[in-house]
Amino acid sequence: MRKRKTTDPPPSPADPSEGREKLRLKQEVGLISGVSLIAGTMIGSGIFMSPEWVLHHMGSPASSLLIWAACGVLATFGALSYAELGTVIKESGGEYIYILRIFGSFPAFLFAYTSVILVRPAGLAAVCLSFAEYAVAPFYPGCSSPQAVVKCAAAACILVLAIINCLNVRLATSIMNVFTAAKLLALLVIVAGGMVLLAKGQTQSFQNAFQNTTAGIGTVGVAFYQGLWSYDGWNNLNYVTEELKKPEVTLPRAVMIAIPLVTCLYLLVNVSYFAAMTPTELLTSGAVAVTWGDKVLGSWAWLISLSVALSTFGSSNGTFFSGGRVCYIAAREGHMPEILSMAHVRCLTPSPALLFTSAMSLVMVMSGNFTSIVNFFSFIAWFFYGMTISGLLYLKIKKPELPRSYKVPIIIPIIVLMAAVYLVLAPIIDQPQIEFLYIVLFVFSGVILYFPLVRFKRHPRFLQRVTLQLQLFLEVAPTARDVN
Repeated sequence: MRKRKTTDPPPSPADPSEGREKLRLKQEVGLISGVSLIAGTMIGSGIFMSPEWVLHHMGSPASSLLIWAACGVLATFGALSYAELGTVIKESGGEYIYILRIFGSFPAFLFAYTSVILVRPAGLAAVCLSFAEYAVAPFYPGCSSPQAVVKCAAAACILVLAIINCLNVRLATSIMNVFTAAKLLALLVIVAGGMVLLAKGQTQSFQNAFQNTTAGIGTVGVAFYQGLWSYDGWNNLNYVTEELKKPEVTLPRAVMIAIPLVTCLYLLVNVSYFAAMTPTELLTSGAVAVTWGDKVLGSWAWLISLSVALSTFGSSNGTFFSGGRVCYIAAREGHMPEILSMAHVRCLTPSPALLFTSAMSLVMVMSGNFTSIVNFFSFIAWFFYGMTISGLLYLKIKKPELPRSYKVPIIIPIIVLMAAVYLVLAPIIDQPQIEFLYIVLFVFSGVILYFPLVRFKRHPRFLQRVTLQLQLFLEVAPTARDVN
């Protein structure tokens, strides 16, 4: 692992905190908040939207349930591998900071550039659009909601999240706790309804459950993409390591509580869907949870729309909370403009990074819909997950002497790495699409920015004055690392 400086760099002329102790983000995230951050981000719109697409690609109820279970196991293995990384490299930033410390500046910059500009804002925009669809639907009964209204509602959601997360870390985590409890309750209602239907003998979907199963390599990979979209967020706690209370204990415990809980709920919810609908009905439903509500709850079906809206809002909050930290950490390491590495002097939140993430998400919300966001988001995400896991294997083999409070068996990261390679290559080999090439070109377009701005530090002269003015306007100052 590359040697890291243990002292903070000397203050720049634009540093108003010169001569006094630098700011640090508060350690406000405990075990309950950690579990809520993981589970609350994972349970978003996916479980209410993805089941029909997993079934579409796999062809049978039993094979789709196997995909959901395998996705849960893979997410657990990935999170356990990340838990060891988080106890070796006790810094916030997730994949970015691990790639930086293990592989160096250039690949870390490519990750930060891709994540901050495209992946995180696009994911947040997609979830907020899902929230908006369900939030405004009751106002337009019997017809589709106007896209202008949906986009305005999504933009309002992003702005509300920005205000909450900029004001107070504890407020943001409290909201995560409340919304996680609400969405767990909604999923339990669906599970209970399914159990009642099964008890009444509605098991027709489980007769010849493997009939029409699809076994193509690329098709299975795309089905995994759809399932893993619902599990996205399993690594969120690693983005806020410096804000965890006792991270060496909280990180692995939160993972072992949250992800198995979500996996069991997802499997039971899918069983409930199949109990209420035939595979054909599920494939043509458009919105699985709403169709389930119409069939099972009758006049109370509006509760499902409300639950999906609450769920997606809570998931958006978790995505926003962690996504802003990637931008903040990358700026602190010199891979983004300096202003994004600063924190509010009173609220102690990385408000510039959060505002930048908000702005990028608003651009994506207003620019159009995300028809293929899941597949292409998963493609690029698993490319970098695989790189991060290979870094863990390097540390386990070449640096076994590094202190670790938690160790994952080496077979687990090996399985995750093999899965990552499969998920990246299988869809390209079996079903090549030009969009995959566009994504790769976007990632490597970061080379054009890296060498002049990061490697050779050719910054425009006016940038320092702009930074100073933004500091005064936003009331922010540089922060110090808190490497526990």
